[in-house]
Amino acid sequence: MTAPIPPQEPIPPEDGHAWQRALRAQFPIVTGHPELAYLDSAATAQKPRAVLYAVQSYLTTSNANAARGTYTWANRTTELVERTRERVARFLGDPRPESSAVHFTGGTTEGLRTVARDWLPGFLRDGDEIVVPDADHQANIAPWREAQRLLAREGVRIRLVPMPYQSGSGDYDHRVLAERASARTRFVATTHVHHVYGGDMNVRRIREAVGPEAVICLDAAQSVGHLPFSVAELDVDFVVFSGHKALALPGSGAVWARQARGPAFVPGGWSGTPNTVGIVSLEAALDWLEGAGLDRIERWTADLATRLTEGLRRLDAYEILGCPLSLAADTAVQRRLGIVTLRHRAIDSGDLGFILFSHGFMVRSDHHCQGDAGEKTGSVRVSLHVYNTVEEIDRLLSVLASLP
Repeated sequence: MTAPIPPQEPIPPEDGHAWQRALRAQFPIVTGHPELAYLDSAATAQKPRAVLYAVQSYLTTSNANAARGTYTWANRTTELVERTRERVARFLGDPRPESSAVHFTGGTTEGLRTVARDWLPGFLRDGDEIVVPDADHQANIAPWREAQRLLAREGVRIRLVPMPYQSGSGDYDHRVLAERASARTRFVATTHVHHVYGGDMNVRRIREAVGPEAVICLDAAQSVGHLPFSVAELDVDFVVFSGHKALALPGSGAVWARQARGPAFVPGGWSGTPNTVGIVSLEAALDWLEGAGLDRIERWTADLATRLTEGLRRLDAYEILGCPLSLAADTAVQRRLGIVTLRHRAIDSGDLGFILFSHGFMVRSDHHCQGDAGEKTGSVRVSLHVYNTVEEIDRLLSVLASLP
């Protein structure tokens, strides 16, 4: 029998409740719909007024093409694009921006494909190996398979090595990876925070497992804009992220390249008109996030996720995906971040998504674009950001508890 959920004390003001209310008030779409709870920030995050204002201000004062004209508006736009490159490097904690590079893309998927198409073929040789995370997002799987096919047409044979995972947790198995890695392991595609399980995938251990020479490309779609980030601490060669998950507009994103292993990263082909509006929004979003405090945002969303999982553990009808030990408030392992994915043991995930929306909750309910080695059954994902509240989590648990 399902146990009732005991009442839970709200997070006291000294732990950030007043701080969070002040930030939530800056999201017009959230405050304009108090009857709804947006719980799908891993798909796209909502935008604060500062981002909306920056976009409107640019479009009404300086809108022009970059690096094309010599008049004032064009010059302002060119300066904006270059300034935002520097802003991205600072946001990522780049200690040597003079030797690295930042290139703007339409998002993580496009950024990873750019690395795969424009850089990887010039780095690999016949017989080399690529480690591919087949249980991560398709965006971090398909480009590397495509690169293998393209190279095969040129007579260059590349072996794809599946990233090993720990059974039942969704975490990478770094010990097995160390056994699989060889001198021909030249490139490793990895993820910072898993989009289904919500766990930090311990990228530092990837470097230890594959050695100092392999190139590591990091899908940071679920970490940039959600927690403090430092490439100074992560010995990776590429960081790719989407603006729309980091409070900026859709169609924005970036590839950061360390330029230390292999040839310099330069996107191929003619570079057309950049998404200047998206770049404007990205600069404003990064400014807003740093002002809000990424460390506090991370703690807030992790605390909400813990509150949700602690409640779900009392409900026999639900299964929670990912490492069970990462769900508890007193866990001895690394806590998961603001993503909780669940299944009802009798209700289809698609139906559960419709039921929850009828109660005002917007969640993701499907297979979450996971690769072939991922989950075979659909699930419901709750993903959080700073605008989400304790009251929303408690109300969600109440609705979930009411279902048979």
